[in-house]
Amino acid sequence: MSDRPDFAVQIHQNPYLAVDGTQVHAIVRVEARSDPAVTARSTSAAEVIIVDTSASMAGERLEAARQAAKAAVEALREDVDFAVVAGSREATMVYPRDELLARASERGKAAAKEAISGLTAAGGTRIGRWLTLANALFDDSRHGIRHAVLLTDGRNEHETREELDAALARCAGRFVCDCRGVGADWEPAELRQVATRLLGGFGLVADPRDLTTDFKEMIGRAMGKAVADVALRVWTPDKVSLRFLKQVYPVRRDLTGKRVERGPIMDGAGDGGGPATGDYPTGIWGTENRDYHLCVTVPVGKPYQRMQAARVSLVLPGSGGAADESLAEGLILAEWTDDKARSTGQHPSVEHYSRQDELADSLSQGVDAFRRGDDEVAGRELTRARELAERTGATGTSKRLDEVVAPKTGEVRPREDVDPADIIALDTESSESAHRPPATDGEGGDAE
Repeated sequence: MSDRPDFAVQIHQNPYLAVDGTQVHAIVRVEARSDPAVTARSTSAAEVIIVDTSASMAGERLEAARQAAKAAVEALREDVDFAVVAGSREATMVYPRDELLARASERGKAAAKEAISGLTAAGGTRIGRWLTLANALFDDSRHGIRHAVLLTDGRNEHETREELDAALARCAGRFVCDCRGVGADWEPAELRQVATRLLGGFGLVADPRDLTTDFKEMIGRAMGKAVADVALRVWTPDKVSLRFLKQVYPVRRDLTGKRVERGPIMDGAGDGGGPATGDYPTGIWGTENRDYHLCVTVPVGKPYQRMQAARVSLVLPGSGGAADESLAEGLILAEWTDDKARSTGQHPSVEHYSRQDELADSLSQGVDAFRRGDDEVAGRELTRARELAERTGATGTSKRLDEVVAPKTGEVRPREDVDPADIIALDTESSESAHRPPATDGEGGDAE
């Protein structure tokens, strides 16, 4: 049995362009398949659990965080190295006491849970400091899978944006971090920034009593990962430029700005001045599916002319001077036609994810308007978001929108009738939620 997943790439697109068409859209579907029990145990892994212990966590939230952290420790495989960190104005080691990782043996887990029981709440919030300590703990390069979970209930009030950004720059590419905000007082934009830079997810846990289940699920997913540092490599030919590359399932992430040039490059870095190759990070993988939306700009062609618009590969970078290994690849094509029926239709998967982009934009604009008291804009954008949510199968989002805007009139409900957690959830879903389109034409898609 292989010690890592088998990767496959499928390209879903309508390759036909009108005679003046220059934009090619495609969904790059990546499937990783393996026996999780074999792949996970054959991969060295490290886990850091970061718990907010600032003053605002006192009471029910801290007790729930203690129980969740203990459950996360218990869910670790015995061959994993781990640490628990407490975060307030500074980051401090909970277990082990020294700045290093410990093996998740039964004895180590018991000691960690005892240490977690002693957590107390005091001080402020400096998320960058917490991540910096986690980064130092991951210094041991022998760990293939490097993953952290971060829990907070408040805003990063005791650290400047520049300080957090500098910390994230140091951590990016070093480990993946999943974030959770508990309650309704935290700032989604801050955790969105952390999750986006560190290729993790973030979400709301409105009720602290749900933390334990959520943490166990996060750790369970992390324990199923088997290969790290996989890159999505995009090659474009002469006079073709990449407009954007976005992960659109299972969570939405714009990868365009994360490009690392690999060459060959002639007149420009992927700007259409010559053939170009760039890598985009995808983080850690287990047995799972992911979809990416890629768009390139091609020169104008003639009817019946055909070209390769891009080549997409999953690549495992070589170490110690070894060559990179290609795991799977697919081709994106362009063909010009004077048949309008062929050139005007989008592929169903491209159309589905384009609507989800529109849904996210309407959610973001509607939530912003609601927060600043502009009910007219909020009602218009959130009503449109509800329509798009129904069209794309985002039933959870649709139901939550009903708690903010009246379904029939589109009027924003009075502020005192709206649960603040619903607003945070909508803000979170504007960048996190993604739903796969139904299967069409043998795609093998699903509606997860």
